[in-house]
Amino acid sequence: MLAALAAYRPGDAEEADHVQRVRALVVEHGDPWSRQQPLHVTASALVVHPPTRRVLLRWHARMRMWLQVGGHGDPGERDPWLIARREAEEETGLVDLVPLTPDLAARLVQVVIVPVPAFGAEGAHEHADLRYVLATSRPDDAVAESPAAVLRWMTLDQALTDTEPNVAEFVRRIAGLLDRSPRSEGRG
Repeated sequence: MLAALAAYRPGDAEEADHVQRVRALVVEHGDPWSRQQPLHVTASALVVHPPTRRVLLRWHARMRMWLQVGGHGDPGERDPWLIARREAEEETGLVDLVPLTPDLAARLVQVVIVPVPAFGAEGAHEHADLRYVLATSRPDDAVAESPAAVLRWMTLDQALTDTEPNVAEFVRRIAGLLDRSPRSEGRG
């Protein structure tokens, strides 16, 4: 994880601060994924269908907003790329997920620390979310993992207006990657 963070180039000063906080968390704690810490690492991915330039978002009932798919590492997991991919498969039912381009395999697209409000016995805390992009060629195969976790394909413009600012920035970055992706050629 430290190598991925060292290779990553933040988009602005706020993101640079987030990257530095995540590095410190990794260095100072034996398990940066531990939910026992008030700041812990999560991994997520924005799933795209390149030919239609649509993104798949999930309604997160607890946060009351549309978000990318992702979450916590399971016990023993340490690789954020693999965690993001596993979570994406579990939350969407899509089994054909691949990097948007070969050079984006395991490459961070965004690093952001987000506040998570208290819920039940769990107190308020923060997620240091490491974000990636995955592509599918079978968008109609997406199935929500539960009735409360509604999935919705959105155009880039819809996603920019229907998400909160840090997710909208993630979508903007993905739009730029799609502009350079051979997978989105032939779009109409």
